[in-house]
Amino acid sequence: MPLFDNHGRPINYLRLAVTDRCNLRCFYCMPAEGISYVPKKELLSYEEMIRLVRVLAEMGINKVRITGGEPFVRRDLVSFLRKLTDISGIEEVHITTNGVLTTPYVAELKAMGVASVNLSLDTFDRQRFREITRRDEFDRVLNCFHSLLEHDISTKINAVVMEGKNTQDIIPLTELTRQYPVSVRFIEEMPFNGEGSHYPILVWTHRKILEVLKQHYPAIEKIPDSPTSTSYNYQVPGHQGTVGIIAAFSRTFCGTCNRIRLTAQGTLKTCLYDQGVLDIKQIIRKGASDKTVRQTFAQAFRNRAKDGFEAEQQHRQHSVSESMSTIGG
Repeated sequence: MPLFDNHGRPINYLRLAVTDRCNLRCFYCMPAEGISYVPKKELLSYEEMIRLVRVLAEMGINKVRITGGEPFVRRDLVSFLRKLTDISGIEEVHITTNGVLTTPYVAELKAMGVASVNLSLDTFDRQRFREITRRDEFDRVLNCFHSLLEHDISTKINAVVMEGKNTQDIIPLTELTRQYPVSVRFIEEMPFNGEGSHYPILVWTHRKILEVLKQHYPAIEKIPDSPTSTSYNYQVPGHQGTVGIIAAFSRTFCGTCNRIRLTAQGTLKTCLYDQGVLDIKQIIRKGASDKTVRQTFAQAFRNRAKDGFEAEQQHRQHSVSESMSTIGG
C-alpha cells in the first residue's frame, strides 16, 4: 500500500545512515579536527536497523540508500547488507560511499544485487583532492571507480561545487561522461559542515553550474527527469554518460520529495533541513511493539514540513552546526 505524507507526496525511499564516522575530513562536511562521535551504544545496532526497515517496508518503503559517515568504516557492513536485501518489500538497495575502503567488497555488492553506488568525488585532481578531503586517498577512490565500472554496477559521481575549491573541476569531471557510462552530479554546497555556511550568499547555484556547462558544451541537451528526481539531468551529444545538477541549497525539488532519513543515532528526519522529528531508537529500546512503531512513524509522516524552507524555519532559533556525517548523506 502506498505511503503518503500530509502534502500528498508518496514516501517510498529511506536514506539510512549506518555510522557517523568517516575516514575523510572534507571541507564541506566537517571541521578539520573532525566531530565528536557518539559512543557505539548510542548508535542503532544492525538488528535494530533491520527491524525498522522491515516495519517501514510493510508501510510502503521499497528503496533504501545506505549512507554515513562512511558506511564501510562500520564493521560487518556487508553481512548487514545481505540481510537488508532479503527484506520482503525492499526492491532496491543503494550505497553512497567515498570509495576509500570499498573496492574489496565491490564483487560482493554486485552478487547481492546492490542497485547502484554513488561515489563522492569532488575533483579529478590528486592535489585538490587532498586539499578538499584533508587526506591523501585519491588513488584508492580512483581504484573504486574503475572497479565499480568493471563489475557493471550503476555508478554516479557526486561532486559538491565549492567556490575557491573545485569549480575548475566541473569540466574535467563532466569529461568522464564522454568515456564512461556514469552520471556525474554537481551539488550545491549546503551549510552542513559542523561550522555553518562558508559564504554570505551561495554563488555557485544550480543556475551558475549550468551556465558553465553550456559555455563549454553548447550542444548539451536536457533529458527527462524521473518524477522524484533531485537532479536536473543533461547529456552532451556523443557522451556515454549523463550530467546532473542538484539544487540542494536552493531546494527546488521539495515538492516531489519521496525520501526520509534515519540517522545512525536513530533519529527520524522527514526533511534534510529539519532538526529531527522523532527519536525512534528510544521508542524501540523501551519495548515498543511493531504496531506502535508503525503508528509512531505514521504520525510523523502526517506532520511533515512542506519544504526545506519551512523545516529550516521551524528550528531557526538554532544555528546550523550539524555535519553531514552526523545527519547521514
